[in-house]
Amino acid sequence: MRAILSVYDKTGVVALGKKLSDSGMDIISTGGTYKQLTDAKIKVTAVQKVTEFPEILDGRVKTLHPKIYGGLLARRSNKNDIAQISDHSIDTIDLVAVNLYPFSDAISKANCTLDNALENIDIGGPSMLRAAAKNFKDVIVIVDPNDYEKVADDISQNGLNSVGFNYRKYLAHKAFKHVSEYDAIISNYLNENPINKTEHFSVNLTKVSTLRYGENPHQAASLYKSPKSSKGIANANKLHGKDLSFNNILDADAAWNIVSDFDNTAVAIVKHNNPCGLSVNENQASAYKLAFEGDPVSAYGGILGFNRKVELETVEQFKSVFYEVIVAPGYDEAALELLRKRKNLRILEIEQDKNPASQIEIRNISGGALIQETDAKRVDPNSWTVVTEKKPTKNQLDDLAFAWTAVKHVKSNAIVLAKNKQLLGMGSGQPNRLNSIHLAVRAAGNSSSGSVLASDAFFPFADNIEMASKAGVVALIQPGGSIRDEDTIKSANELGLSMIFTHVRHFNH
Repeated sequence: MRAILSVYDKTGVVALGKKLSDSGMDIISTGGTYKQLTDAKIKVTAVQKVTEFPEILDGRVKTLHPKIYGGLLARRSNKNDIAQISDHSIDTIDLVAVNLYPFSDAISKANCTLDNALENIDIGGPSMLRAAAKNFKDVIVIVDPNDYEKVADDISQNGLNSVGFNYRKYLAHKAFKHVSEYDAIISNYLNENPINKTEHFSVNLTKVSTLRYGENPHQAASLYKSPKSSKGIANANKLHGKDLSFNNILDADAAWNIVSDFDNTAVAIVKHNNPCGLSVNENQASAYKLAFEGDPVSAYGGILGFNRKVELETVEQFKSVFYEVIVAPGYDEAALELLRKRKNLRILEIEQDKNPASQIEIRNISGGALIQETDAKRVDPNSWTVVTEKKPTKNQLDDLAFAWTAVKHVKSNAIVLAKNKQLLGMGSGQPNRLNSIHLAVRAAGNSSSGSVLASDAFFPFADNIEMASKAGVVALIQPGGSIRDEDTIKSANELGLSMIFTHVRHFNH
């Protein structure tokens, strides 16, 4: 009996090697695994002694040899296979324990060059795994250290045959999955624009946890993370509170994305994936107070997002308001101590991403999926056009920039009313844009007087402008591009309003 052990994750490999050796198995190994096993006084044979050929090309070629692959791929029930390997003095290999260097670790480093990345692509490991998994009826293949103990115990008690067909098949499935995920990371790394340049799109995600249920109790759900990123909600550190639900995670992600879109101190309160409260202010406590006052009723049971370390003065403003989750890049010690007294609050700490990589969104549809780049376009006033006779004031321009950033995160059809960098009211998800304006105005109440309005898409008719004006709106911002743009501009001029075209649309369905 012979086994090859060559693993990146060396968890449990010494115990495995000892049990296999004690069971009468000859162990073959390479590199760091060979050293670790020999240091543990386990008898090990170096690969080059088996192949009778030295490692070459700085270790790129060491296991790629007929004496390895003949031993892995020979079918024990095929007399011709056995005769051929015998003619070439090749012995069978009965077990392979291999797992691969995480390519994602290499490419996640800021100073990783293309050459560095290419050097970290494993060739021999995936090849051995594929060969062993293909011949799983005769070769036991292990990639997960969690499987070591069962396999080693079975072999030590009853020999190789004690590892039955179904379990061997299961282990082969895990091996092919391991290699597939590894290859997907490499493929996506080399594909600079995967959405437009590939006919087959691979998604590689690693399970983080099983959730109690999905969006509704009858739906199963789990949380997965991308190996390409160490940031984002999927990698947040939970400092306090019970497990997160599916909806908690969705809303926490929305809150974090909203506040991350602002350079200045921002606070967002999210409910059902929409900001019901949002403010930007130099003082964080004031920003929170203004965000809360935007819609105190909806704030209850909401998700709080901060783009700065949370301060004690801010937490003291919460008073008795119930929040489900708070997400921030950090917490002052005194603030965290006070927050931890809230038994039902989940506290998440998340690493800020100063240079976020291009990301994609995947939407399931019946029979397939839609894939697009995330809407990462930020406010650029230099690209705007003032299309009305009346120009917005400096304060109005600041509010328009704030509103334009906010409306990007509201579900379409989206309307936002804002003043003094505070969200006053929003209308979302309405088939008719007039209804969205009506909802935003109703939420803002008397505060709508002197406010600015942002629309995620163009106004198809002048009645939108007229309704906004009646509510006291003084300036508007919209993409423009309607065949009736001249009508809306004319209406704004007649009503004495300022209006800006951004030439960018922010649909968020």
